[in-house]
Amino acid sequence: MDATGLAYLAAGIGAGLAVIGVGLGIGRIGGQAMDGTARQPEAGGAIRTSMIISAALIEGIGFFGLVICFLLGVK
Repeated sequence: MDATGLAYLAAGIGAGLAVIGVGLGIGRIGGQAMDGTARQPEAGGAIRTSMIISAALIEGIGFFGLVICFLLGVK
């Protein structure tokens, strides 16, 4: 296997790890938000807003990781 093949393999593994990390992070945020809303229903709006902002930040980090993996794979 040459260097290009290894770069593609590393980019694929890195992209997969980035997606797994993002999925776990957003799943944890969603679960904790539901738990918090169940405990304090009157705070549901504030919890939902914080959850959406946190999920967006995590997705941004995930997209950054994917872009870096693809750039390293194409280079």
